[in-house]
Amino acid sequence: PGVQYNYVYDEDEYMIQEEEWDRDLLLDPAWEKQQRKTFTAWCNSHLRKAGTQIENIEEDFRNGLKLMLLLEVISGERLPKPDRGKMRFHKIANVNKALDYIASKGVKLVSIGAEEIVDGNVKMTLGMIWTIILRFAIQDISVEETSAKEGLLLWCQRKTAPYRNVNIQNFHTSWKDGLGLCALIHRHRPDLIDYSKLNKDDPIGNINLAMEIAEKHLDIPKMLDAEDLVYTARPDERAIMTYVSCYYHAFAGAQKLLEWIRRTIPWLENRTPEKTMQAMQKKLEDFRDYRRKHKPPKVQEKCQLEINFNTLQTKLRISNRPAFMPSEGKMVSDIAGAWQRLEQAEKGYEEWLLNEIRRLERLEHLAEKFRQKASTHETWAYGKEQILLQKDYESASLTEVRALLRKHEAFESDLAAHQDRVEQIAAIAQELNELDYHDAVNVNDRCQKICDQWDRLGTLTQKRREALERMEKLLETIDQLHLEFAKRAAPFNNWMEGAMEDLQDMFIVHSIEEIQSLITAHEQFKATLPEADGERQSIMAIQNEVEKVIQSYNIRISSSNPYSTVTMDELRTKWDKVKQLVPIRDQSLQEELARQHANERLRRQFAAQANAIGPWIQNKMEEIARSSIQITGALEDQMNQLKQYEHNIINYKNNIDKLEGDHQLIQEALVFDNKHTNYTMEHIRVGWELLLTTIARTINEVETQILTRDAKGITQEQMNEFRASFNHFDRRKNGLMDHEDFRACLISMGYDLGEAEFARIMTLVDPNGQGTVTFQSFIDFMTRETADTDTAEQVIASFRILASDKPYILAEELRRELPPDQAQYCIKRMPAYSGPGSVPGALDYAAFSSALYGESDL
Repeated sequence: PGVQYNYVYDEDEYMIQEEEWDRDLLLDPAWEKQQRKTFTAWCNSHLRKAGTQIENIEEDFRNGLKLMLLLEVISGERLPKPDRGKMRFHKIANVNKALDYIASKGVKLVSIGAEEIVDGNVKMTLGMIWTIILRFAIQDISVEETSAKEGLLLWCQRKTAPYRNVNIQNFHTSWKDGLGLCALIHRHRPDLIDYSKLNKDDPIGNINLAMEIAEKHLDIPKMLDAEDLVYTARPDERAIMTYVSCYYHAFAGAQKLLEWIRRTIPWLENRTPEKTMQAMQKKLEDFRDYRRKHKPPKVQEKCQLEINFNTLQTKLRISNRPAFMPSEGKMVSDIAGAWQRLEQAEKGYEEWLLNEIRRLERLEHLAEKFRQKASTHETWAYGKEQILLQKDYESASLTEVRALLRKHEAFESDLAAHQDRVEQIAAIAQELNELDYHDAVNVNDRCQKICDQWDRLGTLTQKRREALERMEKLLETIDQLHLEFAKRAAPFNNWMEGAMEDLQDMFIVHSIEEIQSLITAHEQFKATLPEADGERQSIMAIQNEVEKVIQSYNIRISSSNPYSTVTMDELRTKWDKVKQLVPIRDQSLQEELARQHANERLRRQFAAQANAIGPWIQNKMEEIARSSIQITGALEDQMNQLKQYEHNIINYKNNIDKLEGDHQLIQEALVFDNKHTNYTMEHIRVGWELLLTTIARTINEVETQILTRDAKGITQEQMNEFRASFNHFDRRKNGLMDHEDFRACLISMGYDLGEAEFARIMTLVDPNGQGTVTFQSFIDFMTRETADTDTAEQVIASFRILASDKPYILAEELRRELPPDQAQYCIKRMPAYSGPGSVPGALDYAAFSSALYGESDL
């Protein structure tokens, strides 16, 4: 399959119109051969200027280095620095740089890739070289409003029109006989060829002659083989176009030079200044390129044209041939005149460029300085107007307003410090205008905005200072009022709180004197209320003045006092509370006074009774005690007397009950002390209970003494003697002897006691180990000591009486008939009864008595 090359150019003037350009080109071997030779020779004609050449067109361009060099020689421009590596990617990078440069000249490369060139693809390489030839050798040809291929064809037709046997219609078959090439040479250099001697039937000779003369005299290398042209039915169009274009460039020197001068003069005469340094420096670089690269070849071309023209005219004159007359406008004088105009245009252009660059440099410096200072100022000024327009002081406290004032003073200092910068900005803007800065409109607009804003900032700063100072004075007035309020409200509030606390104090009094003292203090407090009310009204007037100032000047701050936590509502509430509590306190004090009077009556009533009952109980106790220690009279008389005491005591119970009723009333009234008596209800109760217990115990003791006396057969005289001895050794007079008292008693009666003997006796008289000896135990011991041998029978008889004539006795009967300690002593030592008629719990009192009195160790 063939490879299609599409070479698309942006400029319509050199678009290829013939169908051959876009055909599916399966390159003919003959055409390929022609192209390889022609394109190689064309490339070398340029590469030799750089001191190199190529041998093999598809091989020598593979690394991209010579391809880039070719483009630099043809264009006179510098390409990017090539990669010097030998790797494939280095080669591809270099070829791509060349292709990118071609594309930058308006050529759209289709289906030509760097990889194909690097891989040595012949068709792709030839296509790429043809693209370069077309762009740099043919595109710029212009003849009578035609260009590129059509312009070159028209040029050939115009130049060969007068010659016989020459009819140029295309770039393939029209050149097969060689006469067209000879005609072009003769038309421009008749001294080089005698056209009249040429033979149409000798195409190879004609072609070789033309190429030899072109190579020798016109510096056009041989690019074609005569045989290829002659024997190929349709020679390669691209090869012929490439070769013929070299004739155009060789012979159209005067025209091209004039065109170049005509194009260059307007460029040099253009004094339109650029707006930026970069653009002007680019102009300076372009001018320097013109001086270094573009003009020197043109100077050489001009000299060569003059030399060629003079040589031609000399040879024609020697040969007696007519002088050569160039077409109108292309005389040597025309070229000299155009060149003089070029020199005049060039004169002063560089000086203008340098002056303009210095001007732009100054302008750019000033513009950058303006931008920097303007940006700095705008950044500083951003938001300042909004800050100055704030009404933040309307809701600020005095401390905050003073802080705002200090902050504003700092801003004013800062504002003054920026005055110089604003003046500098204005001065720079004026200088930019004087130097005709291209963007002066925007500079002026920006400068005007900065100046306008500066004026506004000055006005707003003054207004804000006045507003802050006015607000400070108002807040100082309010602050003084707040301070005065705080100084007076705090102690007044404390007085009211103390008053409320006192008025609600839960007093506890126990006497009329105490409540009377509280009433007196309360009356004194009420006397201070008018003065307190005056102070309250003065304090409220201060707060009212604060609110009046706030409302009058429309100050948006709270009327709350920063120096006091006491509020007007709090003062009003507490004052109302004080006024409510005063009558309540009056009432509670009077009620308490009445209660204390009632309590006093109850105290006196209780005291009257208690003072009578207490001594009565004491007297009865003393009478009972006296009767218990009497040693005269019979026990029966003593019993009768005690029974009479008991009867009187029982009858006295009503007085105790009445006193209990009065005591209950006192307790209900919460009366806890009574200065009218030393007796308390507890004392009376204890005394009464002790009286009842004492009379009962005393009666029981006498009954026991009677029973013992009768059972032991003790006479009354003996009993009295026992009582006298017991009372004598009862040191505490409580009806009990401790061990030491008992020991002293025994010694006084003549007992010789060792510790063991005394311990044995103590087990008899104090069987429970209570540490005391009762009168009954003492009697039992003494009767045993004084009884004769028939004592056991007497004891048995006594137990028989207690047992109601039963041969045994029960523990219940012993407890009922004997004192507790004696009963417990008998129950503990009496053996169980096992005789006739025995019942559970029966005790053998006969065995007990016999063992105790008949077989004991006593």
